[in-house]
Amino acid sequence: MNIKRIAIKIGSNVLTRQDGTLDITRMSAIADQIATLHKKGFEIILVSSGAVASGRSEINPNHTLDEVSSRQLYSAIGQAKLMGKYYTLLREHSIICGQVLTTKEGLDKADHYQNQQHCMEVMLAEEVIPIVNENDTLSITELMFTDNDELSGLIAEMMQVEMLIILSNIDGIYNGNPSNPESYVIRSIKPETNETEQYIQSGKSSMGRGGMLTKYHIAQRVAAQGIPVIIANGRKEDILLHLIDNPEETICTRFEPTTPPK
Repeated sequence: MNIKRIAIKIGSNVLTRQDGTLDITRMSAIADQIATLHKKGFEIILVSSGAVASGRSEINPNHTLDEVSSRQLYSAIGQAKLMGKYYTLLREHSIICGQVLTTKEGLDKADHYQNQQHCMEVMLAEEVIPIVNENDTLSITELMFTDNDELSGLIAEMMQVEMLIILSNIDGIYNGNPSNPESYVIRSIKPETNETEQYIQSGKSSMGRGGMLTKYHIAQRVAAQGIPVIIANGRKEDILLHLIDNPEETICTRFEPTTPPK
């Protein structure tokens, strides 16, 4: 597999427990996998959810807050908590990470887009892992990304990665309800394939803003740019390593690129 630069998106339901607290054991396991790939020479860009969810578990507001205010409050607290944990876990492997916060409005401006792109290129050249998230303290409802799946797709295209991996809490896209024992994971989705969409549940995750339908549309768009996209279960042991080392044997959904990766 001739791949060097990978974008990895980690969903809130991978990083948090049901009560909204950070799953430190899972974060540690993912950090270990990222460190292994980093030491093998892969350039890793991490798009991480979890800030709002982790902030929500830290505070009980004294006042009733609207959706935007609560999101700003929780993200301001949770982003610091999330980055602190990533920094500590990766430093155990002598790896430095850096925070990159962005907004949809900002990426619509050419100079902001170029500045972020340049910043991340410098970080990668210095072997620093960029950890990207939406700046929810600045974003308002009308200007938010759909979710971090959309953000990861934009980052994948911006940074010309050779693979985008989206980690969720299920194995991929099923041909029916995932809870039905007769359903199975669709292993490969070819370019211009639309039949798969009929199988996808429209619900959203309990912690994040998106759902599998959003992932499907983002993956289709990114694959159309020549970048293969994988949707896999981030709660499975060593999933990132298996996807790289044993791609054929690892259960996931792979969106085949329209053109071969550069």
